[in-house]
Formats: sequence, C-alpha cells, structure tokens
Amino acid sequence: MNIDTERLNNFVGKMLSDLGGAASVPMVRIGDTLGLYKVLQSSGPLTPGELSARTRVHERYLREWLSFNAASGYLSYDAESGRFELLPEQAMVFAVEDSPVNMMGAFDLMAAMQKNQGQIEESFSTGSGVPWGSLQCMFCATARFFRPGYQNNLVQHWLPALDGVVAKLEKGAAVADVGCGCGWSTVIMAKAFPNSRFTGYDYHEASIDDARIHAREHGVEGNTRFEVGTAKDIPADGFDLVTFFDCLHDMGDPEGAATHVKRMLKPDGTWMIVEPMAGDRLEDNLNPVGRLYYAGSTMICVPTSLSQEVGAALGAQAGEARLRDVVTAGGFGHVRRAAETPFNMILEARA
Repeated sequence: MNIDTERLNNFVGKMLSDLGGAASVPMVRIGDTLGLYKVLQSSGPLTPGELSARTRVHERYLREWLSFNAASGYLSYDAESGRFELLPEQAMVFAVEDSPVNMMGAFDLMAAMQKNQGQIEESFSTGSGVPWGSLQCMFCATARFFRPGYQNNLVQHWLPALDGVVAKLEKGAAVADVGCGCGWSTVIMAKAFPNSRFTGYDYHEASIDDARIHAREHGVEGNTRFEVGTAKDIPADGFDLVTFFDCLHDMGDPEGAATHVKRMLKPDGTWMIVEPMAGDRLEDNLNPVGRLYYAGSTMICVPTSLSQEVGAALGAQAGEARLRDVVTAGGFGHVRRAAETPFNMILEARA
C-alpha cells in the first residue's frame, strides 16, 4: 500500500477525537444524573473538594470526572486556583433544561443505541425489523431529545408559519397529534392554546401512559386526551389541524398514513409534518447533522419501519422531495416548506 503519512496522521487524529466523544456519553450522563452540572452552574468555580462538599459525591471520583470534562472542553479549568467552572455557554448544553441547545437527551439517545446494538446487528443479517417497543430505553430518551426543539420553536415559529392556523387555534380548533410519543408536543400546544382541543395518538402504550402524566403535571388535562392507536386506525375526523412530529419516516406505510390524514381533516384543514432536516442527495447530508441522523436512522428509524406493514423504511434522511411524494400520494395537492431549523424541516400540506 502507498500510505500518505499526513493523511494517515490526520485520520488517526480524527479517530482520537471521535473516541473521546464516545467516551463522553457515560461521563456526561453521570454528571447529569448526579446533578453535577447544575451545581456547577449555580455555584460558580469549584475545586473537587468543594464540589464534593456540595453534592456528597466522593472527591476522588469527582477529580477524574472534572478532569475529563476540562480535557473535553466541557468545563473551564483555572490552574492557579485549581477550580473548574461551567461557563454560561456550556451550561446551555448541559444544565439549562429549556435551552434550545440542551443536548442531554442526545447523550441519552447515544446510550440507548449502544444498548440496542445486539438487536439491530441481528437484523442486518435477516433484513427484519425491530418494533419500537422492543428498543430498550428508547422512548424516554427520544422524548427528551426532541423536547428542547419543540419548546423553543413550535409555538414561537412553526405554527405561525402555517397559513391561518394560529387564528384557528386561538379561537378553538380540533387538533390531532399523531405519533405523539410521550406527549411533549401535545402538551406544549395545549398550554399555548387553551381554547383548542388536542388528542394525542401513539401506538406505543407506555409512551401514552407517560403523555397522560405530563398532561396532568402541566395542567392541560382539560383540553387534552391521549389514545393508543396507529396513524391509519384513528376513527375520528373533523380536525382543523393534524400534526406529525418526527414520525412520518418511522412509519411502515407512510403513504397509507397520508391518505388517512386526508380523511381526518376538514376540507380547509392543515397537516403539519415536522421531519429531520435533510437534503435530497446523499452528498447534501455528509455533515455533522447528517452523521447523527444516519446513525439514528440505522439504529432506530429503519428497523422500526421494517417491523410494520409495507416497511417503506424512508429513513431519517429521506429529504424533502421524497417526503413530498409521500404526501401527494395521500391526496394532498399543496405542499410547501413552511419553516426550518438546522435540525428540522416543517412542511405544510393542504388538500
């Protein structure tokens, strides 16, 4: 082999960086579970001993944990004082729950994907799917991962980008949140629009149980309800708005789901589809966001779809053109990209 030494060294350096990122998954989750980041946020710079006194966590373990975080650039370290500090920008990622860039759910997702490696690896050989409910530790991690994006965009940007929808919601509309998971999207909308009625549907019973708890904790039981059911089995119609949050590509028969949504909506109703941001070509998605989404697609989205009827397996990086094909196959004549973030595209579909 003819080896380019410079290219080899650069690649090894990349591997070291990637391995450090992989090692951060358990380290960051320990800090989250034990509340270490939040203590650092509220207390300012601390030595390992001072952090130990405030948290009752063993100082020797803390010294290693803090040092790892400093080496990773997750904490700032002052050699003169021996103190570690969580800077405001770092706190936005690790400690501020409602921050738009809180990434603790992403670390939970990485751990869940590793936990499910055996199931997915077997499916590589058989071509079979893995049902959503069989993926360990997945539904809570997914809910936590998506919540910051919904909290900071759904009411503020995404719904206002739809034609006439906010006015209907303020007056009082009927809304179906299909594939609602643990219900955060439903709860956020229900809090913002108390005159409207929201029904969340998901085929995963444990997620619906969690959604009902979240509705009660956030005081929206009066205008929400949650039901177990697939996108094609919902018996109700007459909805002003149907929402799909990061779930259309997970469905086995997305075209069939689109056809059913058309029946669910009033003639002037709107379907809002939130999907992972992706270009229509592979080369458009060879970037840090695409890298994460392709991993999630391999470990979660494709196996989930293949476990259902039809098994279309769109994947998390289907792209707008493929999604438009699915939506129009369901009978929708008007589809447009209403809004976007670096992580999501928001499509509006009308009859």
